[in-house]
Amino acid sequence: MTAMLGPLAQVAVTFKDVPRAVTWYRDVLGLSLLFETGGMAFFAMGDVRLMMTTAEKPEFDHPASVLYFRVHDISAAFLALEARGATFEDKPHLVGKMGSTEIWMFFVRDPEQHLLGITEERAGT
Repeated sequence: MTAMLGPLAQVAVTFKDVPRAVTWYRDVLGLSLLFETGGMAFFAMGDVRLMMTTAEKPEFDHPASVLYFRVHDISAAFLALEARGATFEDKPHLVGKMGSTEIWMFFVRDPEQHLLGITEERAGT
């Protein structure tokens, strides 16, 4: 019997300072805070929840994988994040083409230096 996995439901990212992370993800990224409980916070990322927590054990205290957020207008997203004080790794740039679709991206760091990708898929020119 083959196990059938559904869509991704939740991503957990560890932080040393969860309240500071909550403020940044809410006020800078503009994510919707769902709820906080027991030192954890949960945000809506479309159909996927972002769980913020501290590391329960030393082996869990490491940087997160890169989270990629899809936007409809990468230039507008860059300007909005810049106005909110985000720290950038680069500016919006063309990453590659998939047929008639262009992939545009830039990267930003949260207060604990987790890397976040902001990406737009648009019709090629």
